[in-house]
Amino acid sequence: MARSLRIEYPEAWYHVTCRGNEKRNIFRDEADRKKFLKIFSDNLKLYGIDLHCYVLMRNHFHLLLMTPGANLRKFMQRFNTTYTVYFNHRHHRIGHLFQGRYKAILIEKDEYLVELSRCIHLNPVRIKEYSQLEIEEKRRILKGYPWSSYGGFTQLRKRRPFVNYSVILGMAGGGDSFGGRRKYEQFMMDGVKKDMNMAFWKRVRG
Repeated sequence: MARSLRIEYPEAWYHVTCRGNEKRNIFRDEADRKKFLKIFSDNLKLYGIDLHCYVLMRNHFHLLLMTPGANLRKFMQRFNTTYTVYFNHRHHRIGHLFQGRYKAILIEKDEYLVELSRCIHLNPVRIKEYSQLEIEEKRRILKGYPWSSYGGFTQLRKRRPFVNYSVILGMAGGGDSFGGRRKYEQFMMDGVKKDMNMAFWKRVRG
């Protein structure tokens, strides 16, 4: 069966996801995550890609990025291959690390980008083991999660140089200011509450 075509054009926005083969972990420890971000940031610079948010989970990752040069395929091929070579060498394994090709959803640049950034950043507290936690506990986990761009949206000291924070903060209202960062944090907490309310009604229907 022929592979589906990737749609690429200058300044296209994508939500990119990639999972481990057979849902296995693609990160085994902190060293893997640090190396992933180093390879990732190097390739962002090499291909001129704008990253607007990300999250690393145990067996997958999410990215929100924009490609000024219409070169998503080349970027992802090099980036995924480089990390796979590193991972296989370090952990004495062979074969595929990722489950098939990455998924890239083309996105219109509008208010949906802000909602998508929230969806990406909420991943660390959407796992099953955290489903029954209170809102404040989920807030604490999100603020302390080191493998996500969320910290930089609310605290300047947690920013990484390869992430563009200003576009999403501008769309969320308030811009890249103290007030804008507090507004985005509240936007995130509203998302936690919304998730908890949905979980509640699912239990009621059950």
